[in-house]
Amino acid sequence: MADACCKVGAAIDAYDLPVPEGAADLDEYLAARWTGTAGHQPVGYRTLADWFNERLLRTVYLAHDRSATETRIEGEYAALTGDDDFRREEVERDLEADGIDAGALGGALVSRSTMARHLRDCLGAEKPASPPRAGRDWEREKVEYSRRVFREGVAEAVTSLSNKGTLPGGDRATVELPVLLSCPECATRVRLRTALERGYVCAEHLGTRDGD
Repeated sequence: MADACCKVGAAIDAYDLPVPEGAADLDEYLAARWTGTAGHQPVGYRTLADWFNERLLRTVYLAHDRSATETRIEGEYAALTGDDDFRREEVERDLEADGIDAGALGGALVSRSTMARHLRDCLGAEKPASPPRAGRDWEREKVEYSRRVFREGVAEAVTSLSNKGTLPGGDRATVELPVLLSCPECATRVRLRTALERGYVCAEHLGTRDGD
């Protein structure tokens, strides 16, 4: 058997993860969801990593005749990846009681940055550019798309810093990205959403189209 491309590929091979209906293989499905192709809405690295990890848990649970309800999977996944040591150890003991190697299972779970590298480096996936679209809302959609791409890039970098020990715990932080508009004539600065709601950035200097 050829060496796996990375940790994601190794988990797919080691646990024989099932392929979602309609996809040729799991890699194809992951790439399609990330890029928003084949009828999928585009999602970020964190969403895909969580989906992948929960699918891994479900596969292992079913193989060991362990209940794999959605509620249990979500709850125990949160415990295994969370900060509550007592809760994590409790779940690990319960897994061991069902014959599951908790250490190996936890070690197989992938991070957001690992999923990002798999998509980009191993699969060569690229998100298509989002061209402006005719219609009254294309501007807002363009802003939201740009925010999402930038936020994912920052989150990937922060996760890498966390893994290096430069920013411990950074991989669990939430990246926020407000879009701010500043008046070139004064200190007025407002969120884009606020400017849209009230119809101007600065009432004194940018309140009308002709500057009056």
